[in-house]
Amino acid sequence: MARMADTTGNTSDVGAAPDPGSAPRKSSWRYIGPGIVVAATGVGAGDLVATLIAGSNFGYTLLWAAVLGCLVKISLAEAAGRWHLSTGRTLFDGWASLGRWTTYFFAVYVVIWGFSYGAAAMSSSALPLQALFPGVMDLEWWGVACGVVGLVFVWFNKYAVFEKVMTVMVGVMFVVTVYLAIRVTPNLGNAFAGLLPVIPDGEDSVLNTLGLIGGVGGTITLAAYGYWVNAKGWANTGWMKVMRLDNRVAYITTGVFVVAMLFVGAEMLHAANIALSGGGKGLVQLGDILADEYGTATAKFFLIGFFATSFTSLIGVWHGVSLMFADFVARQRDKTAGKGKEIASGEHERSWPFRAYLLWLTFPPIVLLFQGEPFRLVIIYGVLGAAFMPFLALTLIWLLNSSRTPREWRNGWLSNTMLAVAGLLFLVLCLKEIWDQPWAEFF
Repeated sequence: MARMADTTGNTSDVGAAPDPGSAPRKSSWRYIGPGIVVAATGVGAGDLVATLIAGSNFGYTLLWAAVLGCLVKISLAEAAGRWHLSTGRTLFDGWASLGRWTTYFFAVYVVIWGFSYGAAAMSSSALPLQALFPGVMDLEWWGVACGVVGLVFVWFNKYAVFEKVMTVMVGVMFVVTVYLAIRVTPNLGNAFAGLLPVIPDGEDSVLNTLGLIGGVGGTITLAAYGYWVNAKGWANTGWMKVMRLDNRVAYITTGVFVVAMLFVGAEMLHAANIALSGGGKGLVQLGDILADEYGTATAKFFLIGFFATSFTSLIGVWHGVSLMFADFVARQRDKTAGKGKEIASGEHERSWPFRAYLLWLTFPPIVLLFQGEPFRLVIIYGVLGAAFMPFLALTLIWLLNSSRTPREWRNGWLSNTMLAVAGLLFLVLCLKEIWDQPWAEFF
């Protein structure tokens, strides 16, 4: 049999298939899909603003960190996809095998995170719409409209339609970001110099650099990737080579978004010493700057791309995390559940837990749109969000180096190295997030 080297330093015999349906598929662009979905969902307005701010503060100096961040995410998503395909089990089923503590962590995380994220996603999607159509509705009502449209779309459509819509919106994001990067006329000499790993001078520069590496596209959607792989119909090792190509496409796409926005920050904001606000409001500010510099048409074009960026994150989470929650509930009700074939069959997308979590993401957070998040909830949300990524990295190391994974698909040295780097990186960022919280005011 031909042997196939993966992107993680492991060499696997693709003929070592657990069932007749797992004959290897030839890697082909026509299969690409889940990678586009994870790229679109993982890169939100906050990620683009973080990259813009890095460009405005440090020019091209941290370009290497943005690229490294994409490589780290490739290793995490590949590991999640490899677990699903090599074992035929879902990631939550793997977590459950590590002990009850994983169930408790995920249960608390998915409830509190979903409540807060729902409000943030709706607000972020509403900002460009309010800027494009001033005076039509208040920001809060635009947010409600985005949430309800996302709910209806995911509720009534299966993965295949969801993937097609996400692909179209990624195309819009791609065209807008690349157009802006070309329009600002990047200094390619400085950009290439920015690929050399240098930590800029300044207070907290090391932590800011780590934050850029860890921040872009680094959310629960990395864990959802394996579920989207199964939802696509890939449920055995025959799809491994296809999954790896798909995963590379995901983070090359993410890398294009990141590099393009860093170019914009370095050329438009760094030289003019312009500071942006964090989150979606920073992108609205950028729209105003683009209108002054290049005209109203360019600004509106950018706002359309901004909406595509925010709304793909919204519907991506509405679908992907609801799929994870449905698997979580199924595993609690039946210990033999948690199989990739169940996800591939589409039965979870029709289940009541999937739809219940969709409702949870949409309607309770509307209260936060109008009243703002309670102070203590903001702190808990920040800590839980920061804790998820080290949890993901470290549990993947555990699962993929144990007898739970068939020997031929366990981690190689490169995968272990990348996952260990990811785990340590996110652990540092988690500890910083915990340290920075105003705990004295919490109690």
